Amino acid sequence: MSVEVDVLLQEAKESIEAAQNYRHELQQRLHGLSQARKQVRGSSGQARETLRRHFTELQAAATRLLNERLAALLAEVDAVEADSVRPLDDCQSLIEHGIGQADELLREGEAALRCGLGEKEDKLGSFTKKAMHIQLDSLPEVPALVDVPNVSAQLDDSLLGVFRDRVSRHGAVSSHPPVQIEELQERPGGIMVRWCKVDEDFAAADYRLQYRRSASGGQQYEDAYIGRDSEFLVLHLDPHVDYLFRVCARGEGRTEWSPWSVPQTGDTTLAPHEWRPGTEGYILSSRRNIALRSDSAHSRCPALFSRAPTYFCGQTLTFKISAAGQLDRRDSLGVCIDTHKGAESLQRDQAVCISTNGAVFVNGKEMTNQLPAVAVGSAVTFDMEVVHPLPVSNNNLSDGFKLRVTIGSGNREVVFDWLVDQEVDCLFFGCSFVHSGWKVLVF
Repeated sequence: MSVEVDVLLQEAKESIEAAQNYRHELQQRLHGLSQARKQVRGSSGQARETLRRHFTELQAAATRLLNERLAALLAEVDAVEADSVRPLDDCQSLIEHGIGQADELLREGEAALRCGLGEKEDKLGSFTKKAMHIQLDSLPEVPALVDVPNVSAQLDDSLLGVFRDRVSRHGAVSSHPPVQIEELQERPGGIMVRWCKVDEDFAAADYRLQYRRSASGGQQYEDAYIGRDSEFLVLHLDPHVDYLFRVCARGEGRTEWSPWSVPQTGDTTLAPHEWRPGTEGYILSSRRNIALRSDSAHSRCPALFSRAPTYFCGQTLTFKISAAGQLDRRDSLGVCIDTHKGAESLQRDQAVCISTNGAVFVNGKEMTNQLPAVAVGSAVTFDMEVVHPLPVSNNNLSDGFKLRVTIGSGNREVVFDWLVDQEVDCLFFGCSFVHSGWKVLVF
């Protein structure tokens, strides 16, 4: 086969491979377009259903309120009418009774005048006595029209204008939520969720983060965080399980929440940090991420270490203090390469730590720099990264490793290089307290 044929064959293979890659990329973009169309169609359908349901409920509520108000006003009219007509009915009965008496008296008088002379005196005397008894000069008082109620209804025509104005501004349709999830970062037993505003004109007062299992079907979202921060660490998640996260915001001076962001899927492959059970002097929570220094061991209490070396370089390890005891410079919070059974502190070789008084120790030696003392609410953080192996010695083996360590507490931090004897990518964490009462959460 000639050289030219070989060149053409190679070019053909490269063209076929390029065409395959091109087709694959186009198919990926086609799938992306399908997902985008699905999101537009689906969210539009949900928005229509939400609007119809809301306005149907609003119409029913408005009709109910108007009917209730109408019934109340009609009841007031009925009450005014009943109270006003009652004395008029009493007066009418009195007048009709008087008319009846006058008619009867007239008949008796006319009969007395028509009778014979023998009976006339007796009947006229009886008639006169009866007329005097009836008191023909006494008439009941009839109220004037100005003194009786003239019932009317007063209606404020401005209500319709106010209602029309409020209805015209009620509700809104948005094509994009004002906030979106920016990053999902796995952490041991959890995921750090960060979000950001995409609508710069939206003044957010609070954010609301929710999550649920991705394969949970109809399971409802759970609130994970409500506040002003734009990131939150969601803990107590199962490793290798997909979770859906979404976020929304509430504007300044508003009570309603904005539309939800597009849900994002995330998972963690890192096992959660856990304290080692069975250590004398410490009580652990059910999830083993909280340790309480009890008073069961009053002296020579051993240090408490993690169940496994679950801290990896490049991560942030956090100790959160939720209860505090008496300070002691022998206390320690930190990380170590290995665990020594019976060790009473991390202020030793192959470990870095901070004491509760703020002193920093590297391989058992106290540094000049010092951090604020640890107290209730304090969060002590450890960040580490591999700088590079130390120079190779004559036996062609590395003499050790150098880790750059950043320890933060309060609003201060110290940064230093930690020399270790061997290459490490994961470490144990631990704590020790001389006095009881300390309670620490690790994540």
